[in-house]
Amino acid sequence: MLKSKNKAILTFEDAKLYSTKSITGATFLGGPLVAGYLISENFKAFNETNKAKTSLITGIVATIFLFTAILIIPEDIMSKIPNSVIPLFYTGIIWFFVEWTQGDRLNTHKENNNTFYSGWRAAGFGFLSLIIIVVGLFGYFLLELNNPAYRTYDDKIAEFSKNETESLKFYDRIDSKGRLTLLQELDENVIPLWEENISIANEITKIEGLSTDLKSSSESLIKYSELRLEVFQLTRKAIDEDTNKYDYKLYDLNNQIEAVLKDLTEL
Repeated sequence: MLKSKNKAILTFEDAKLYSTKSITGATFLGGPLVAGYLISENFKAFNETNKAKTSLITGIVATIFLFTAILIIPEDIMSKIPNSVIPLFYTGIIWFFVEWTQGDRLNTHKENNNTFYSGWRAAGFGFLSLIIIVVGLFGYFLLELNNPAYRTYDDKIAEFSKNETESLKFYDRIDSKGRLTLLQELDENVIPLWEENISIANEITKIEGLSTDLKSSSESLIKYSELRLEVFQLTRKAIDEDTNKYDYKLYDLNNQIEAVLKDLTEL
């Protein structure tokens, strides 16, 4: 058993406390926020008001930090973490903290047959904490949806997609149009569209207030656009020279494009 760092063991026959089991159970349900509250209530019963305030503030700060970290960690990393790992992690920390700071007094309280709040009461606060967190996250996502950065991003992506669709129509005509017509289309339409898409992708990386995932995807868009541009430039060269000697290089570039597209779909 862990020994409390506070050696002075106080008992309060008329005080009700939250047991370690109740606190950790509520924490698993409602996160560090409810842990801070329940721990602070115990400290109040011990007449340690400063520690009570510190515990409550720490619970609030830890909750903000936890969900900020979750939101900024890339989705592909978060998807690999089992759902129970994070709650078990912070619940374990809370268990250790309660045992370290209050364990001796809670054990003495129990040995003296003094009363504890029921686990259901603690669970109720845990559920209330969960509701507060859900409402907070809902508000955050609502604000994010109204973030001007995302409207700018959507406009840029729409422009990018329009250019992409228009340029890829070239392949529908490659077998039916003459050499000069194809060269003209590449010079006046297709290649400029991908040069423009590179500029658009670079502009996206500079949008302030964009999420980490979208910033990451814009880097992949730059790579994708550069590969597309290289393919069309090499295609132009092959048509102009009327040769198949660039086929292997084109095959390799198209494989690279497929790899980048796969990465983009996973972001």
